Amino acid sequence: MTVDDVVALGWNALLVTLLMAAPMLLSGLMVGLAVSILQSVTQVQEMTLAFVPKIVAVMLAFILFLPWIMATLLNFVQPLFGNFDMLVR
Repeated sequence: MTVDDVVALGWNALLVTLLMAAPMLLSGLMVGLAVSILQSVTQVQEMTLAFVPKIVAVMLAFILFLPWIMATLLNFVQPLFGNFDMLVR
């Protein structure tokens, strides 16, 4: 395994990690933005109003995107295990 192979493997691992985290991060971002706009318009500055909707949105996004996340992870890991003898040399 050459240095280029290690760099490509690391790059792909970072890309897969970003892809797997993106749905939860984006849903939390959108809900947080909506709650912030609502709080600024109504001038209600309640701390629990900022966190509870984001937690619910992230959990719903995780449940909704779990099949896609698992498929993405398996598409990354299966070739690694298939070529394991070549990787450890």
